[in-house]
Amino acid sequence: MIERWSRDQVLALAPDAASRSAAQKVAAPGKWSACGVTGTVVYGECEGSGARPYLACVDLTEPAYRCSCPSRKFPCKHALGLLLMWAADGVPAEQGAPQWVTEWVESRAERAAKEAAKIEAARAKKAAEASSGESDGGAPGAGRSGGSSRPGAESVRHGRVAAGLSELERWLDDQVRQGLAGAAEHEWEGLAKRLIDAQAPGVAGVVSRLVRVRADDDWPGRLLEEYALIHLLAVAYRRRAELPGALAETVLSRVGFPVAKEEVLAGPAVRDQWDVLGRRDEEQDRLTSRRVWLRGRRSGRAALVLSFAPQGQPLDASLVTGTTIEADLTYYPGAAPLRALVAARHDPGADTAARYGSVAGGVAGGVAGGVAGGVGGGTPPGVSPEQALDEVAGVLGEDPWTESWPVVLAGVVPGRDSIGGLPLHRAARDPWRLIAVSGGRPVTVAVEWTPRGLRPLTTWDDEGTAVVL
Repeated sequence: MIERWSRDQVLALAPDAASRSAAQKVAAPGKWSACGVTGTVVYGECEGSGARPYLACVDLTEPAYRCSCPSRKFPCKHALGLLLMWAADGVPAEQGAPQWVTEWVESRAERAAKEAAKIEAARAKKAAEASSGESDGGAPGAGRSGGSSRPGAESVRHGRVAAGLSELERWLDDQVRQGLAGAAEHEWEGLAKRLIDAQAPGVAGVVSRLVRVRADDDWPGRLLEEYALIHLLAVAYRRRAELPGALAETVLSRVGFPVAKEEVLAGPAVRDQWDVLGRRDEEQDRLTSRRVWLRGRRSGRAALVLSFAPQGQPLDASLVTGTTIEADLTYYPGAAPLRALVAARHDPGADTAARYGSVAGGVAGGVAGGVAGGVGGGTPPGVSPEQALDEVAGVLGEDPWTESWPVVLAGVVPGRDSIGGLPLHRAARDPWRLIAVSGGRPVTVAVEWTPRGLRPLTTWDDEGTAVVL
């Protein structure tokens, strides 16, 4: 069963402030000539500027959105307005749904079934190749380190990266020898461009961000830390053949060698009830990235789901902060795996036909393999600050380049510059919303750990309702 979301959770889905404002104006019963909720599908017909109403529909388990309006924003104000009315218990329950809703659900079910079949076929193929490789004495998983099916192309790129990182090592030696005070913005920009040319975009991104470090008051210490980590990565790449397989994968990923989405989905899946802890959007170089943090209730594993879009284009809005989903996640390879993909969602209890009521009818069985999934929400399990630090220390021991990690702190009292005694990130200080929910009492709060301090994501009130921070 899908628990009713709060107003906070709905508004957190809006792509921008203008959409939030517009959605609240649309969230009035008088704007809708018809609306209803069937199973876990909410639908409605909203008055628009034309003669025909806009048809909006939301599958709450994904969630997935559909609207006939011309807006390029996703979700649009009509879908958000419909959700706001549902969150306020303003949408009546119905036994059935219009044909356009049924057709949309059926088409999604068909696509989900095809995607599930493709993933299973890819896993079977990968297992067969691994078995064949072992019987032939091969070394499974060595592709990105040089054992690719395209050894010529791989060796050329590795040669370029090696040359670029060799120059980087010499440059770092000169920087330390001459003194940090001589660091100049134009040097970092030029070095980053040369690293892009050397096909090492991951390292180039780190170098390009050094400008922000130089602007801080404590920049000498921070800059030296960044130089040390960059130098460690360059040396690790040069000596990757001597590293354990998982750490070598981490080094390649940090340098900028990609892993195909299909390869990740074909890997082993971790099924769990995943709490969606929060998200953060960042804009850089005309590209917006969305980071969504999750924690598994049974496995205790952390996960990060990343999505990207050009500025002004919609980002993935399928993970709602404060909800819990029953799903399979597959992880990108590495020594401390964090980035993951949602491979499949599952219905946690009732059968799939009950999930959709009479909306999808005969196609419900096909949906079960791909898109079923909301569990609800509630306060997730947490740990003490000491346990959280122990976990982060273990992660840094495996992957020293880790820049952030999600944890859930339980029984902590927030202050203006710390939570449970752990310092807040400079940009997150004075968290008045969190302090108001706490009222000086211990609370559970999901945070993003960073080397510069904690960034609060979500807290839960006495009734277990998520409050987005």
